[in-house]
This record gives sequence, C-alpha cells and structure tokens, in this order.
Amino acid sequence: MNSAVYPSLKGKRVFISGGGSGIGEGLVEAFAAQGARVAFCDIAQEESEAVAERLKGADFPPIFHPCDLRDIEAVQAMIATVEEQLGGVDILINNAANDDRHGIEEVTPAYWDERMAVNLRHLFFAAQAVVPAMKRAGGGVILNFGSISWHLALPDLVLYQTAKAGIEGLTRSLARDLGRDNIRVNTIIPGNVKTPRQMKWYTPEGEAEIVAAQCLNGRIMPADVAALAMFLASDDARMCTGHDYFIDAGWR
Repeated sequence: MNSAVYPSLKGKRVFISGGGSGIGEGLVEAFAAQGARVAFCDIAQEESEAVAERLKGADFPPIFHPCDLRDIEAVQAMIATVEEQLGGVDILINNAANDDRHGIEEVTPAYWDERMAVNLRHLFFAAQAVVPAMKRAGGGVILNFGSISWHLALPDLVLYQTAKAGIEGLTRSLARDLGRDNIRVNTIIPGNVKTPRQMKWYTPEGEAEIVAAQCLNGRIMPADVAALAMFLASDDARMCTGHDYFIDAGWR
C-alpha cells in the first residue's frame, strides 16, 4: 500500500497517549515516519521501551514516558516535561483507554470512578495542559479517540461506552471553545481493529461475525487508523473540526 506523505507534519511536535501497543503503537510509528517529533506515554513500560527501541532509526526517535493516566498531577507534570523536550506540543492524540468487560451488577462507585479516570477524565486534562502552548504557537490539533462500541450498543461495556459517548461531547465542546485560537478538535471512532488485545476477546468465529457485519471485507489494522489520524492532524484538514470520523469498514 502506498501511503500518503504530509509535508505539514514534518517537524511537528506530537504527543500520543497509550502509544506502547495496538493502535497507539501504530500512531507512534506513522507520525515518526512522517518526520514528526513524537513523545508518547503508556503504563506498559516494557512494551513501550521496545517500541522506542524499534523506532530509534527515525529522523526524530520517539521519546517514551511511563505514566499512569489516572494520576492527573502526573499527567500534567509529564506534559510539562514533554513540552520542554519538544519545545511545545502541536498535536495531542488522546488514544489511551481500556475496554475491560463488566456486568451492571458488578459496578461499584469506586469502579465507576476508576473507569472514568481510565477512559475519559485524562483526555480533558491533557488537552487543558497543552492548550496554552498551542495558543502561543498560533494553533494546534487535538484528536480524541472514541469507540464504535456505544454506537452499536455492544454488551458488557456499559462504563466504557458511557465514557466513550462522553468523549464525543467533549470534542464538540472543545472545538467550539478553542476554534478561534485555531485549535482544531476531532474524534476518531475506530471499528474493531486487529490488535493483540482485541484478539483476546474474539474466537475465529467471532472475528468472522465482525467481518460479516462490515460493508468491507478484511480487518482494520492500526496503520489504517493512523492514516486517518495523520490526515486530520495535517494542514490538509485545516477546516475539519468538531466532528466524529469513523474508520469501521462500515460495521453495522
């Protein structure tokens, strides 16, 4: 597959949460290949260090920061460090999430709070942290990752789907409040992407059912999602903001 090259991404300062595996790893690799200056965080240190090692030959080798995104003070301190290392952040990609399954009867107030912290809260505070530097630079891009799951009302994901629905509202609100500062905010909504984590939830029969429900044959790969993210982050998408962009192979 011949991939697009975006001259406007070369040298951009990009921060990606959850970049140690799956979709996040694909994002780190794709932006580094465009000549962007990439920093990323993840709670999985060993896997993330392996990603950084694998991509050390890039023009700007990606920088890994271990971080538990449930700790907002740690998030704010990490982003301050990233801005010092990169000289600012032009593109924030809020990718990190966790889709552990759960039944309604299992949910406690503590588990509710923990799931919102994992899947929703840090997106706002990461955006809040990068906005001042984006304003000083004359603009920026924030990409929030949603999920097709709540659009399909999948089972055993009530808290995850609640958080992911909230992300679309967050995107709309941020886009309105930040648009006059030339900061664009959009949501990327992947379908079922073939990652090691997702494969643990599905048997071959389940995987075949997903493909049968799609309009297109084949599985969505992290590189497909990264291709959409790169377009939305580039100057080619300069008038795209406040919306949801699906990459789901037409899954219905």
